Amino acid sequence: MEFRFQYVGIVGLIDDFIYRCNNKVELYKQPDRIAVLTGGNRGIGLRIVEKLLNCDMTVIMGVRDPKTAEQAVKSLINLENIGGKLICEQLDVGNMKSVKEFAGKIKAKYSKVDLLINNAGIMFAPYKQTEDEFESHLAVNYLGHFLLQHLLLPELMKAGKKERKARIVNISSCAHLIGRINYEDINAKKYYYPATAYSQSKLAQILSTRHLQGLLNAQEAPVLVLAVHPGIVDTDLFEFTATTSVPFIKKLIFKTPEEGARTPIYAAISPKLEDGEGGLYLSNCRKATINPIVLNPEKCEKFFKFSRDLLGIEEFIGRK
Repeated sequence: MEFRFQYVGIVGLIDDFIYRCNNKVELYKQPDRIAVLTGGNRGIGLRIVEKLLNCDMTVIMGVRDPKTAEQAVKSLINLENIGGKLICEQLDVGNMKSVKEFAGKIKAKYSKVDLLINNAGIMFAPYKQTEDEFESHLAVNYLGHFLLQHLLLPELMKAGKKERKARIVNISSCAHLIGRINYEDINAKKYYYPATAYSQSKLAQILSTRHLQGLLNAQEAPVLVLAVHPGIVDTDLFEFTATTSVPFIKKLIFKTPEEGARTPIYAAISPKLEDGEGGLYLSNCRKATINPIVLNPEKCEKFFKFSRDLLGIEEFIGRK
């Protein structure tokens, strides 16, 4: 697995080197739109928030420490000189009770949500089970976001219009290419390897992205669901990897967080995607190679139902 992960990482770096020039997205004013983002107090997420605020959106950040997050955003942008509005709410996306409380606050205050960016994540962390007894990568990177999008779908469907759809953007990774779903030991209780857990959670995101788009299309709902690989980015996601011992290499060959934010922003607001197909996996602002498993509708549906069962969700968009 270690070799396979290193190989995918190298391929990702080469892809970034070749197609980095595609990372261009125009920001335009959208003062009527409400965006919800998990994480956002550092790294790629912080730069995404900066760009959304520059589009004059109302941006609701779900973060562990709202005060620290607001200070981080203020260090980048003068909130008094823009049309956008920042709201920071407490959220531990790995805790399902916290996710429900966060969604409840949004639903109580807002009748619609135009954009949901599932950004919060962990990578290569030591083994840990959450309070809900889920493996931490699975809980933080996938299950918490799966539950959040389920809870906010009515608001997203209400916001979307034929000419301007609502959007869900899942921040994924090229690591999904080597991911496998271990149905027999989904929480890695028998055997744990950080890279395996991480790549499984990222494949989970894309399987769900694909199937959810199919469900929405069947109802002609004006919502696009997209997954993106932001690139190999120099952020503290790498705190549990060997790259911390050679920081100069990261600075030399990795994307900056600002560059890493461009493909997620492209997925979130670009008019070029408005009339295209949803359920896509994007890298460097273009459609990218996907794990062949995701192209199998039966496997996507199987895992989607499995996810619902894990969380006790009986209905999704009115379907059992």
